[in-house]
Amino acid sequence: MAGKIISILLLLTAAAVGGGVYYAQVYGFYDEVTEADVRLTTNATATQEPILFDAFEGIDAYSSPIRYRACFTTPTSLATLTETYELFDGAEPLNAPYWFDCFDAEALGAELAAGTALAFAGQRNFEYGIDRVVAITADGRGYIWHQVNDCGDKLYDGSPAGDDCPERN
Repeated sequence: MAGKIISILLLLTAAAVGGGVYYAQVYGFYDEVTEADVRLTTNATATQEPILFDAFEGIDAYSSPIRYRACFTTPTSLATLTETYELFDGAEPLNAPYWFDCFDAEALGAELAAGTALAFAGQRNFEYGIDRVVAITADGRGYIWHQVNDCGDKLYDGSPAGDDCPERN
């Protein structure tokens, strides 16, 4: 009888810990982003300029620099954006938590591959090794995420930073 009670207690404890870890990973660390500013890097001066946007929704987490996700709309056409702002090569949208339903990384990746969306440099190395990427579709839907760049890859795998990487602060 005592063995059954101990087994049940162990199972309940394991379930509670597993539930806590799941909650922490999927919900617990995220905060809603209320102060928004959508910026793109200009071709001419390599500085960030704000663009017109509306209907902003965003989440971020202090636990990782790549947990930022946002969605918005913009009236600015892709033709105008490509003339003015720097395109971002190698954009790979990262999955968002399932409950943040405006951001579908798989669908956005398909649009980027099909050319119905373009990725722009929001800010390169805003944190060492991390770039902010802004993708905008032909119908004006916009998405933002943070992506590890080559310097970040070298930092995380232990390789020496190349000459292209900025100084670490």
